[in-house]
Amino acid sequence: MNSASLIDQLRQQILLARSRVYQVGTPTPLDCIHMDDPAFELFLKREDLSPIHAYKWRGAYNCMAQLANCGSPSRVVTASAGNHAQGVALAAAKLNMRAHIFMPLSTPRMKQAAVLKHGAQQVEVHLVGDTYDQASQLAHAYAKEHQLPYIHAYDDLAVMAGQGTLADEIVLAGQGPYDYALLQVGGGGMAAACASWLKLHYPGIHIIGVEGQNQASMAHAINCGQPAALEKVDIFCDGTAVRQVGKQTYAICSEMIDEWVTVSNDEVSAAIQFLWEHKRCIPEPSGAMGVAAALQQTSRLAGQRVLTIICGANIDFEQLASVARRSAVGATRRCFLQIEIPEKPGAMLALAKQLPASTNIVAFQYGKTQRLTAAPILGFEVCPGSHTKLLATLKKSGLRVTDVSQDPSVRFNFIPFQAQLFQRPCFIELEFHERCGALTDLLQALGPKTNLCYFNYNYSGERVGRALMGFEFADAASHTAFKAELDNAAHAYRSYRQLSPTMLSKIISDESGCD
Repeated sequence: MNSASLIDQLRQQILLARSRVYQVGTPTPLDCIHMDDPAFELFLKREDLSPIHAYKWRGAYNCMAQLANCGSPSRVVTASAGNHAQGVALAAAKLNMRAHIFMPLSTPRMKQAAVLKHGAQQVEVHLVGDTYDQASQLAHAYAKEHQLPYIHAYDDLAVMAGQGTLADEIVLAGQGPYDYALLQVGGGGMAAACASWLKLHYPGIHIIGVEGQNQASMAHAINCGQPAALEKVDIFCDGTAVRQVGKQTYAICSEMIDEWVTVSNDEVSAAIQFLWEHKRCIPEPSGAMGVAAALQQTSRLAGQRVLTIICGANIDFEQLASVARRSAVGATRRCFLQIEIPEKPGAMLALAKQLPASTNIVAFQYGKTQRLTAAPILGFEVCPGSHTKLLATLKKSGLRVTDVSQDPSVRFNFIPFQAQLFQRPCFIELEFHERCGALTDLLQALGPKTNLCYFNYNYSGERVGRALMGFEFADAASHTAFKAELDNAAHAYRSYRQLSPTMLSKIISDESGCD
């Protein structure tokens, strides 16, 4: 079947899907953010507010309702890493069908629980395999063995037509036309349906397919001239982590989508933060990919009306920590610089005094590894795009500086040290008021003779900063006098607690040099 015929069939089925999908859900809102500098309108289709907090219920229900109306078996099989599984579970409960859902062992607990919640007693979850591909293979084998219908997550016209009802709602909302649509692409079902429907009603719209870096399976298929499997896919944006797109979705997307872009995990994280700040919305990573592309392409979007879809909000809570770490780097509001200074008392204070007065330090990673040279890593909060200016300013001061924002040691907060180099160490947990200049004030209050051998601090978003700090002393007298020096510097912090000898021995006992 050629692509034109497929597109015609899909558009017909979208019209028919209207009579089915609203048996279990209602139209989702279409919000707008008025962007500044440059100015453009960003329209957000809020699928995160749907019955399963993702758009996948539309396609699953439309497909399964058709099967039920045709008198097909009352049992179905599918494979999914999360949102499609929830859609199938919801449809099974509403249509009184039995669903066998195969999910990878790595599926987040929240998504497993949501499947069981939506499916009530109609769902049987099979946790199998380490990847979606393995779960899918076993699901297909199960369906074949038991002669049951398989509900594909994207490469099925009935599923695509259900997803297309969200584009139908966009048109019926009457806020068009739009100049651009940024559609995230995994297997391509939603993008194929929405692009087909939007192009029908807004012929002048420019549609951009958005894929994650290291998971751009549709662009890969188009380059190859047919669906072809990626060797490996990144799964940070797990909802779009598909190794190989479908034959039908490929045929339609290659015809309907005008351009392809990729977004990084850091850019997606920045988009999640952007949506939280503007709409108090926390989408899952794949749900924010369209917004990430809009933030990436702001200069070309000036003065335009731009449409994208918040396609899901089923983020696992534990992933928020990773998103928060990545977001500021992705928005170029944070950079991490490794700065070489002498390993001697007062060097950290001298460095702090060389920094611009408005500099806000949001991270400090340091462990003593050499006798003569120190190389602490400092995280700086900067204006978007101005980290290169800060880097140049520090280099002009004669400092040896390296940008390590993408270094794994920063991402994993890995702080190497050589415990045998510590001289009479004392470790404290310190709380201080979170503000610009707090570190300089503390080092100034402790005096130029104080020497840091370890520092572990990361901004947590609270009004109070917390750090684990290690100090070393040239002689026993200085070590003994340190408590009095801390007490005299009380104006520069909120509280401190000295680590017990037992805890200290645990910290410095690793002679391998790893924290």
